[in-house]
Amino acid sequence: MIALPALRAVMAGAPLAMPEGWRAATEQGAAVLAARLAEDGPIYGVNTGFGKLASTRIAPEKLAQLQLNLLRSHAAGTGAPLPAPVVRLVLALKALSLSRGASGVRVAVVEALLQLLAADALPVIPAKGSVGASGDLAPLAHLALVLVGEGEVFVNGARRPGAEAGIAPLTLGPKEGLALLNGTQVSTAIALSGLFAAQSLLHTSLVAGALSVDAARGSDTPFDARIHALRGQPGQIRCAAALRGLMAGSAIRDSHREGDTRVQDPYSLRCQPQVAGACLDLLDHAATVLQREANAVTDNPLVMADGDILSGGNFHAEPVAFAADTIALALAELGAISERRIALLVDPVLSGLPAFLVAEGGLHSGFMIAQVTAAALAAENRALATPRSVDSLPTSANQEDHVSMATGAALRLMEMAENLSSILSIELLCAAQGLEFHRPLTTSAPLQAAQALVRGVAAPWDADRFMAPDMEAVRLLVQGGAFARLVELPA
Repeated sequence: MIALPALRAVMAGAPLAMPEGWRAATEQGAAVLAARLAEDGPIYGVNTGFGKLASTRIAPEKLAQLQLNLLRSHAAGTGAPLPAPVVRLVLALKALSLSRGASGVRVAVVEALLQLLAADALPVIPAKGSVGASGDLAPLAHLALVLVGEGEVFVNGARRPGAEAGIAPLTLGPKEGLALLNGTQVSTAIALSGLFAAQSLLHTSLVAGALSVDAARGSDTPFDARIHALRGQPGQIRCAAALRGLMAGSAIRDSHREGDTRVQDPYSLRCQPQVAGACLDLLDHAATVLQREANAVTDNPLVMADGDILSGGNFHAEPVAFAADTIALALAELGAISERRIALLVDPVLSGLPAFLVAEGGLHSGFMIAQVTAAALAAENRALATPRSVDSLPTSANQEDHVSMATGAALRLMEMAENLSSILSIELLCAAQGLEFHRPLTTSAPLQAAQALVRGVAAPWDADRFMAPDMEAVRLLVQGGAFARLVELPA
């Protein structure tokens, strides 16, 4: 089973390591299919039509045309092309699935996919057009067209005709078009992209949250291990430990351990382990589901080693849809609590800091509108977090009468991650600014490193200036994982 770190590396451009013995397994599946086809019985999608047309038999001399027609007719996607890292992962997942031998394709089909991946010749796959059942048909058809010298491909970043992909065009054998189109590889790849972004952003949120606690002269008592052991939620325990590590040795915290009249901090500071921990548990579950799906065979029908060819429904992407919906919940909640910490920091009553984190309030507005931006993005993410898996529209003349909407569920994760990156960048700017008012006291070593990252791209806010460039500079650091690397969650 290929692990998620290896898939993440493939997204970044690393080569795909195929499992040992894949050629033999693929050849065996192709041989089984050929033997069954010679018996001249009906085999769905091999010598019959598709979907509602499954009872229509296709003459032997037209089987190759059947597969080519399938690719052309199903390449009906729309919208912007999927990003290059996602397409790399789609190619890898499709190659892995077909190589298990249960799809009945020839080794040449898998090799063609691997050649595209190795050359970074990436099919142009429109993002929209799949309902996540009977496979990601439309987007995978756009991919498959490139294998036969049609469609479009990105070569060195330039959009070119599929014939210029740099591989010898395939003539598809029986079932090969159907095997390429059936499957959950697109929805899974997009969901994995969202998962990887969410995991990094959760780490960043812990850094931003710890920085906000010190900026607001909050307490680290709520992160005491004994509190979280009594509840027993694993994500909560791990996040509390990470927050303790981030704050250990803070001179700001030590300065108000005695004599502080505040009994308890607001929830956005105090309940960080409970909220981030619950999000962590959701992401861990989604990771388990998506790793299984990345290693699965999800086309139809399936070719068994004993000679049986079985028609089932592994192409139904309900597990992926549920995983994407849980990732969306985590992204929305991490943004919601971050926005509340931002609101706390700019409020002098709650934070004890100058209003809007600027010394001469009134003349200068400071972070007033940055908080408004964070609120807008948090509200947008809450709307986007509405579950997609509960929706279903019948397709294919009611043959496909329940669908998962997994691809749409996964697609919105990209936008949500972008929004959360911006929210966290605002919190990091606000918290770093809050620490300026506690000088000469310093925060902990890890949080000093976080503040140094902020200050490397955004100077202290001494007077009003163009705010957006500071936000964008920090957002790029967030997106690149610079802050996430400052914290390590215990296992």
